[in-house]
Amino acid sequence: MKTIKVMMRFPASQTDKPVTSYLVRDYNLVFNILQAQIHPGMRGELTMELTGSEEDLANGIAFLRGEHIEVVVVSRSIVWDCDSCVHCGACTAVCPSAALSLGSDGLLSFDESKCVLCELCVKSCPLSVMAVNYTEN
Repeated sequence: MKTIKVMMRFPASQTDKPVTSYLVRDYNLVFNILQAQIHPGMRGELTMELTGSEEDLANGIAFLRGEHIEVVVVSRSIVWDCDSCVHCGACTAVCPSAALSLGSDGLLSFDESKCVLCELCVKSCPLSVMAVNYTEN
């Protein structure tokens, strides 16, 4: 089983179709909606995780594209704006993997290799210097 993240852009003519139902029923995929803004009769956008076999994922994406839905497979990462950070340590209190830590000098450090992408640091940062970055694959 593999999990990927996809961003979909729907033309107005496709926003009233239950495409996620087809992904489950016809392609054996499990989905988790991360963000959605879809209004019938208007352009829509949907970001979600899809889980399934490589073959089912490929077939499901081909189905979506065949329905004239733009599909972009993305990766995500946490980005730290160290220049704007005040090193308060709020993020270290919620980081379950110790990817974020305060050194003996009082400065924050971020070890991306330890990050499990839980996004708790993004929610806890009072200055919003932690963010989620999505890149296209």
